[in-house]
Amino acid sequence: MEGEVPRAVLGRLIDERGEDCASLSRLIGRNPAYIQQFLKRGSPRRLAEADRQRLARYFGVPEAWLGGEADAQGRSAAALAIVPLLDTAASAGPGAVGEDRVSAAGLGFSEQWLRRLRPGGGSDGLSMIRVRGDSMLPTLADGDEILVDGKDAGDRLRDGVYVLRIDGALLVKRLLREGEAMVVRSDNPEAGPVDLAGGVDVVGRVLWAGRRL
Repeated sequence: MEGEVPRAVLGRLIDERGEDCASLSRLIGRNPAYIQQFLKRGSPRRLAEADRQRLARYFGVPEAWLGGEADAQGRSAAALAIVPLLDTAASAGPGAVGEDRVSAAGLGFSEQWLRRLRPGGGSDGLSMIRVRGDSMLPTLADGDEILVDGKDAGDRLRDGVYVLRIDGALLVKRLLREGEAMVVRSDNPEAGPVDLAGGVDVVGRVLWAGRRL
């Protein structure tokens, strides 16, 4: 989205996240028609600084995408790393077929925060995936968005929550070490066993989850 007209960027973010203009207008303390008028009529021509900052924080994107100034390296002042949002879901249930399509939108995370979250920091190998189903309750709920580290897999496997590809379907499950083997479990005690007949590929470790309240 970087380099696009801010009005087009905001419109695409609203569509991608399922937001509505009236709610976003109220979020920034404006009348309910404010964002709609900005998108459709070009009024105002440019978002006010305070409005732009609040919307950028809400969507987790660089302020420069919405018309703010960027530094010499093209980064916004917030120093955000943009993580792609995959246009698919990792099922905490029967399994969602994963095509790993990258959505038009990404989510911005503080580079400083990422350095605390994973060794070396940075966004390389990270992706956001939406959870579908309830087999990982109470840890993860339907609709949660999870941050997945695709580089934390393979020989680094250890106890934790991972996104797996099983017979072409994406699932989010807990891996536990039992002796020399790793077993796959659901956190919800009412969930049935996981069918591993199709073989298991580890996509990456879940580092963080966010949800709408």
